[in-house]
Amino acid sequence: MPDPKSFRSQTNATARASKQAKQLRRELSPPERKLWHALKAKKLNNLHFRKQHPLGPYIADFYCHAPRLVVEVDGNQHQGDQLKHDQHRDQWMQSQGLNILRVHARDVFTNLQGVVNTIERTAEDCIAQRNRDKDTKN
Repeated sequence: MPDPKSFRSQTNATARASKQAKQLRRELSPPERKLWHALKAKKLNNLHFRKQHPLGPYIADFYCHAPRLVVEVDGNQHQGDQLKHDQHRDQWMQSQGLNILRVHARDVFTNLQGVVNTIERTAEDCIAQRNRDKDTKN
């Protein structure tokens, strides 16, 4: 796990990613918009999520800093070359100490509460793991 002091500098957004994230925030896909409505305003266990958040050269659909959790909404377009890009991106994010949770766009529409419950459990697990890691270092 990366040194917490260097985490911010390692995940600083590139200028290109910041510019693109700003544009993407205005153009959420329908499943992203629906999930954002469920996550915004600390509705989920008082966790603060950001939408279309730049991390290094990449942009996370949703990001919560406390558990260092990236939530990605995947549709049918996540195949072939896009799948390879996603795998490379996930490897980079994991190397920075980030946790990635992928949810399918279809599930956002058909089982939003289940998706939200999964995000909440995953965030809690990530926070608990970070606390255990801190305890073992002290």
